[in-house]
Amino acid sequence: MGTAERRGAPRAGGARSAGHRDPGAAERDVPGAGAQPSGQESGYPAHETGGGARGQRYHRPLWVEEPARRRRLPDPVRTAAVRAVLLIAVTLIQAMVAFLCTMAGSWLAFPMVISSVVSTIAATWGALDVWVTRQVWNQRHGVVSVPSSTARALRRERRRTRRQERATERTQGRIRRRAGAGQLSHS
Repeated sequence: MGTAERRGAPRAGGARSAGHRDPGAAERDVPGAGAQPSGQESGYPAHETGGGARGQRYHRPLWVEEPARRRRLPDPVRTAAVRAVLLIAVTLIQAMVAFLCTMAGSWLAFPMVISSVVSTIAATWGALDVWVTRQVWNQRHGVVSVPSSTARALRRERRRTRRQERATERTQGRIRRRAGAGQLSHS
C-alpha cells in the first residue's frame, strides 16, 4: 500500500488523517459536491467520501510529494550519466537497424554494422566516463569519510589560505587607517 492510500485512510474515530475538501464546491454547482448519505451510494469507497459522518466528499491531490530516498547526483555526474544513456540508446537502435538490414539483405547493412561497432565503443566510453566522473567528484568534494581523504586536506588548505588572506586584508586596512589619521591634508 502506497503513502497516498495511507494518508487518506480514516482514523479510528472516523476522522481523516489528511484529506482535501473544497468548501466552495457546493456553491459552484459541482456535481456530487453536496451531502451524500453514505460513501457507498456515491460510487466511491467510504474512506474516499469521508465516511457517512459528515457526508462531504473529499478531493485528494493527484500525487503526494515524498522525500527522496537518495540524494541527488552531483551535476557533473548527472550530465555524464545522461550522455551515457543517450549513447547507449543510439547504440541499441543502430544495432537493431543493422540486424534488420542484414535480415532484409539491404545494402545499408554493412555501414550500419560498422557504425554500431563504433557507437558500441563510444557507449562503453560513456559508461566508464560516468564511473570516473563520480570517483573524481567524490575525491574532490570529500564524500569519502576516510582520514586519508585528499578532499579533507584540500579543504583545510583552502580554509588556511582564506584565513591568511583575511588577516592580511585586516592588517592592510589598519595600516591605511593609521597612516591617514595623523595627516591634516593629503598634499
